[in-house]
Amino acid sequence: MTPVGVARPLGGCYPSGLEHGAASHSQSMLGVVNLPDYNDVRFERRFKTWGLSLSVFSSLRSKFFPSPVKAINDSNMAFINGKMNSEIPGGWPDSQDPSENDHPGAGLVSGKSHRLMSSVGKSTNIKWHECSIGKLERQKLLQQKGCVLWITGLSGSGKSTLACALSRGLYNRGKLSYILDGDNVRHGLNQDLSFAAADRAENIRRIGEVAKLFADAGIICIASLISPYRRDRDACRALMADGNFVEVFLDVPLQVCEARDPKGLYNLARAGKIKGFTGIDDPYESPLNCEIVLQHEGAGASPCEMAEKVISYLGEKGFLHA
Repeated sequence: MTPVGVARPLGGCYPSGLEHGAASHSQSMLGVVNLPDYNDVRFERRFKTWGLSLSVFSSLRSKFFPSPVKAINDSNMAFINGKMNSEIPGGWPDSQDPSENDHPGAGLVSGKSHRLMSSVGKSTNIKWHECSIGKLERQKLLQQKGCVLWITGLSGSGKSTLACALSRGLYNRGKLSYILDGDNVRHGLNQDLSFAAADRAENIRRIGEVAKLFADAGIICIASLISPYRRDRDACRALMADGNFVEVFLDVPLQVCEARDPKGLYNLARAGKIKGFTGIDDPYESPLNCEIVLQHEGAGASPCEMAEKVISYLGEKGFLHA
């Protein structure tokens, strides 16, 4: 039988709606390779031989490619729906090289190099390329661990001010950070996005992906943006390894933020000149299980004092050394 996502040239499988050997098979034609029943001892043994987990592949199959695998005729590549960026180490083990008798009608890859290609969103025929220099090496070079500090709160709560204080405090300790400020990112990468609900979600998604790259580079990334909806913040958290996403909630009451109104936006929203403004006619969903809460108390702590609390947390969690 054949593991999930493995295919051979269409000359040896039966594409949906076409008979084997039909003249309509062409070099560029996509066919469908039927996925086998992988509840089989031989299949599990092969995955163990490669040092892979059958349970992982089972869950990936249900999550990422419920539909059949696609393969290009006369190609050694298997195309799957989902980000499964792996390569069978050294090809099939010689002692367990599968044959068509394992699973009639299922395709197999010939040769010793079996690369699994991905289709992610609208991007097709892509493969993740690994490098010998990875996150651990970069962290060792920088003597710190990459992570994402996600500062969320109402407009006027002091997110950008805290981000700058954090960056300065880390710099003074010889630690490298970078700020992804919501407004700043909209000057470039996200200038094509409005403040409509769908665009706000895309704005946060993009910043989450960029923050992930910075963390992978070993940098302490400080993302500072309202990000009003829990589902969007949770989606960004899900991009990161456990513990590497630190949500910082600036818990400042609406009346305090509105009194500050540094950009005059609350005044415009109250006058009806801005629609969908967070806190006025659009909700802000406070975090339920964030790592750090910085509350407004009377005159409140200074940005530097709040930054020190966050930096202390990073130190306790081991992010300030490699």
